[in-house]
Amino acid sequence: MKQLNVLIFYLLSALGLLVVRPGYAQDAIPVCPKPDTHSSPVYPSREMKQLMQFVAVDSPMPDVFKNVTENELTDPAGSLYPFWEKLGELDRPLRIVHIGDSHVRGHVFPYVMRCCLEDDFGAKAVEHIPVSYQTSGIAKETGSNGIVYHILGVNGATCQTYSTPERIREIVDLHPDLVILSFGTNEAHARRYNASEHTQAMSHLINMLKTACPDVHFLMTTPPGAYVRNGRRGRVINPRIPLVVENELEFAREHGIAIWDMYDIVGGRQRACFNWNAAKMYQRDKIHFTREGYTLQGLLLHEAFIKAYNNYVATRLD
Repeated sequence: MKQLNVLIFYLLSALGLLVVRPGYAQDAIPVCPKPDTHSSPVYPSREMKQLMQFVAVDSPMPDVFKNVTENELTDPAGSLYPFWEKLGELDRPLRIVHIGDSHVRGHVFPYVMRCCLEDDFGAKAVEHIPVSYQTSGIAKETGSNGIVYHILGVNGATCQTYSTPERIREIVDLHPDLVILSFGTNEAHARRYNASEHTQAMSHLINMLKTACPDVHFLMTTPPGAYVRNGRRGRVINPRIPLVVENELEFAREHGIAIWDMYDIVGGRQRACFNWNAAKMYQRDKIHFTREGYTLQGLLLHEAFIKAYNNYVATRLD
């Protein structure tokens, strides 16, 4: 009988069904488990570190916009690869200077882009000073690593407006790693648009910037689309915008410069202006945009920018 009780005791213990009451001895529960001498710390692999560099981004394209195309940068020459590499490392202040016409001078479009990039990569490189139409668009640096996004817009500007020693010096003094050029609306506003003169003006500005900043990279953006007055017909869609856009695209292709074709992305010749109008994002002149319109432009530029950066990160994983 005693042997049977002992056998039952061991069976219950093995099955975990034995309840130990006070007074029965049991082994003390160790406070910490014994170290596993057969394991070693696990460190992220190179591939894992690269995967962690991907930045999440959503599409802000409104449902009311019809006949839109994929929101992407065009950069077949990989001209921005050195900049993407710097962005991934971000071991110093990385400076972007966004220049352009009144769409940039209004500050909303580029400021939305700036805030999004600061959210993505950190905002320690600049002081938190809200930007409005009444303030400067020049960021105040702190000396820390991170994104520094400067805004330089001039009402009524064309790319030729910036081809002066004073304007070039203003850009150079900001030590840009990337210059974003947003022109085209005012080039298209002239009744007699000359593609050859426009090409010469773009080439002159780019060459001046390259000479002054040999290591700088470029990103061009096409205009969003606009209306013009046409006598008794009132405002009509500006027929010269598509000509300007095509010329800018051709210039970017020939010179190996990255370009974001906002015009065709939001509907192009057939739908761009109608889409902005349907969303009620034009101001009364149907050249400039409401705050909501400029905010959308900033979000769209940010989406395309981050998608291009993520594509670069993906190539490093191949």
